[in-house]
Amino acid sequence: MKRNFILVGISILLLWVSGCSNTVNGEEDKAEYVLRLGHMQTETHPYHKGAMRFKETVERESKGRIRIDIYPSSQLGNGRDQIEGAQIGSIHFHIGSVAPVTNFAPKFNLLNLPYLFESREHAFKVLDGEIGEQIASDLENRGLMNLGYMENGWRHMTNNKKPIKNASDAEGLKLRVQESPPYISFIQSLHSTPVPIPFGELYTALEQHVVDGQENPLAQIYLNKLNEVQQYLTLTSHNYDAAVFIMSKTTYETLPADLQLIIDDASKEAVQYEREEALKDEEIILEQLKETEIQIEENPDIESFRESVKPVYKQFENEIGKEIIKKVEDMREK
Repeated sequence: MKRNFILVGISILLLWVSGCSNTVNGEEDKAEYVLRLGHMQTETHPYHKGAMRFKETVERESKGRIRIDIYPSSQLGNGRDQIEGAQIGSIHFHIGSVAPVTNFAPKFNLLNLPYLFESREHAFKVLDGEIGEQIASDLENRGLMNLGYMENGWRHMTNNKKPIKNASDAEGLKLRVQESPPYISFIQSLHSTPVPIPFGELYTALEQHVVDGQENPLAQIYLNKLNEVQQYLTLTSHNYDAAVFIMSKTTYETLPADLQLIIDDASKEAVQYEREEALKDEEIILEQLKETEIQIEENPDIESFRESVKPVYKQFENEIGKEIIKKVEDMREK
C-alpha cells in the first residue's frame, strides 16, 4: 500500500513539474498544475467539445494556474486503460462510456440495461439525482470520482448481413459489444453472438468480417466511418449511453480548495454544454448518414426488442437490485 502511494505521488509530481517549464505560443507556461484528459473519440465528437469547454473554463477561472491537455482518439489507451491511469494519477480526467467503469464500480451496470430510459429527460432526472450519485459512490474506494454524466447518445445496431426490422431479424449475427455483462446478455437475448472488441480495433474487425456488425451511437458510427464498412443501420435506440466524466481522486485531493471549486463548477458547465452539443450533432449526423450508402431502418418494431430483452432484467435484477430498477422505472413520465 505504501509503495502505491509513493508511485502515485511520483507520477503526479513528474507530470506537474514537467508541465511547468513548457512554453505555449512562444510564452512561458506558468501553470502550477498540468493535467491530462483522455477520451477515445475524434476531435469532432461531442466528448471533445465538452472537454474543450472544460479546459477553457478551468484555465480561465484559475487564471492559468491549471492547464488541461486533451488527448482524443484513444491516445492514452482504451477505456479501461484510461480509468486505470486515473486510479494511479498518470491520467487525471477521462470521458467515456459507462461499460468499462463497471469493472471498478459494478452499480454502473444499471445504466447498461437495454431500454431502461424512455427519453433523455428521463435519463437526466435519474443521472442528475440521488440514483446517479448512488451508483457512482463506489468509485471513491477505487481512487476515482465522477464529476458528472455527459452523454454518448442513443445506441443503434449496424450489420453487413441483412436489414433488421424486428428482434427476430437480428438472430444469428456476430455483433461486437463492449466488455459489459448486460451488453453481452442483450445480444444473447437476440439469439446472436456477442464478441467483445476494443473500440480502437472495431473498424478493422468490421472491414475484415471478424464480426458482422456492432452497436453504437450515431456519432461513433459516422465520425469513425463505420458506415463505410457496414451496409445496414437500424435505429433500435436500445440504450441511452450515459458518459462518465471521471477524475483521479488523488489528483483532486491534492489541489487547493479554491481550485477544487473551479473544477467542480467547470465540470457542471461542461456536462450541460456537451449534452446540448450531442443532441444537435445527433440530428445532423442522422441526415448525413442518409446521404451515404448505408441503408437505414428508421422505424423498427421496438416492442419486439423490448420483449426480447426481458431475460436480461431477470438475469441482473438481484445483482443490480430490484428496488433501484423500479425507482428508475417509476421516474418515467406518466
